[in-house]
Amino acid sequence: MAAAERIARGVTQVAGPTCSCADDAAAFVIAFADELVMIDCGTGRSLQKILTNMAGAGLNPHQISTLLLTHCHIDHIGTAPELRRRFGCRILIHDLDADPVETGDHVRTAADWYDTDFPPTPIDERLTGETPALSFGGEVLHGLHMPGHTPGSVCFYLDRDGQRILFGQDIHGPFLPAFGSDIGQWRTSMGRVLALGADILCEGHCGIFQPRQSVIKYMEGMLRRHA
Repeated sequence: MAAAERIARGVTQVAGPTCSCADDAAAFVIAFADELVMIDCGTGRSLQKILTNMAGAGLNPHQISTLLLTHCHIDHIGTAPELRRRFGCRILIHDLDADPVETGDHVRTAADWYDTDFPPTPIDERLTGETPALSFGGEVLHGLHMPGHTPGSVCFYLDRDGQRILFGQDIHGPFLPAFGSDIGQWRTSMGRVLALGADILCEGHCGIFQPRQSVIKYMEGMLRRHA
């Protein structure tokens, strides 16, 4: 199994099927001036491998100040309780996906898909609005609420070194009633995400897409698939 992968300056993939566990969605660490921000964190079955990946990339988990959860599914959130317990990071998720996390809802978190449970986990901050913006080390990590896969799905993007890096986890779906999915909202969301003009797309399960034309091709392909 591969180790961590550098995506751009200070942006590293530390989890995912190719580098931590087959059940993990991709997870990323962004290094800011004096802190690390983690985007998603896997199912909870591979924490030691994630920490090994971080160490190999020169990243200190004690510097993780914030864990951003793009939505409430366990392959993205499962390690969150242990990360906070061990390293004291704050957990943030959109308000519309926060309740399943706080109640440990085994259906809305998709824990039942993975034959496991997710413990009720308090959220430190509920993101609200269409474009939440978070400041770290003098830079801004932008959020974009993109309901569709789940009601509270959020993508994040960072402008660094002349490139726009988009963390668009699970923009491919799936779309199921049990998840509160809405394909119409998703199409609208995808139009807004396409308009961002990302140069690099970090997708939750489908890989890293670059340059910009490859990002556009992938997203337009998803829209055609779900037309």
